Amino acid sequence: QVQLVESGGGLVQPGGFLTLSCLTSGFTLNAYAARWYRQAPWKYRELVATISTSGSVDYEASVKGRFTITRDNAKNTVALQMSSMKAEDTAVYYCSVIRRWTRYWGQGTQDTVSS
Repeated sequence: QVQLVESGGGLVQPGGFLTLSCLTSGFTLNAYAARWYRQAPWKYRELVATISTSGSVDYEASVKGRFTITRDNAKNTVALQMSSMKAEDTAVYYCSVIRRWTRYWGQGTQDTVSS
């Protein structure tokens, strides 16, 4: 059974730093690309960052240079390090994997950037 469980969300001040973690199980992580999405209130869910099986990464324009996606296949985890956070980064963050033509989602973790 494929499971994705996010953790690490919370309240952070503008300019602050937060790291999210996604623990995966039920499949071999190293065989699949992984992604982080976010959904702000009243907005569509958007792709934030992608990491391929080889470790190459890609970011949405507004987070480039501030967010870093990494993977640890031995620990079955995907992380998202977020720095210089802004109010517009406030959202529920989800990790996701497509496996065998099915997209799997975690339950999401709320990040709020506010002073």
